[in-house]
Amino acid sequence: MSKPVSASANVPVPVEELTYEQARAELIQVVQALEAGSQALEEALALWERGEVLAGRCQEWLDAARDRIAARSGEAAAAD
Repeated sequence: MSKPVSASANVPVPVEELTYEQARAELIQVVQALEAGSQALEEALALWERGEVLAGRCQEWLDAARDRIAARSGEAAAAD
C-alpha cells in the first residue's frame, strides 16, 4: 500500500493535508489490504486506525461540499 508522500522527503503526507481524492484512494488501498488479511495483528490494527482517520477526512470534505451547496441554494432561493 502506498501512501501519498511529500515531494521533499519520503514522509507520508498528514491526513489533514490530503485532498478528498487522495484520502479516498488511500482508504480504498487500506480496505483492500485489510480484506486480503495477510497482515500481522498489529499491522492490521494500524491499517484499521489509519482507515478510520481517512474515512473521517473524506467525511469532512463531503460535509463541507454539502454545506457549500446548501449555502448556494439558499442564496439562489433568496434571490428569487
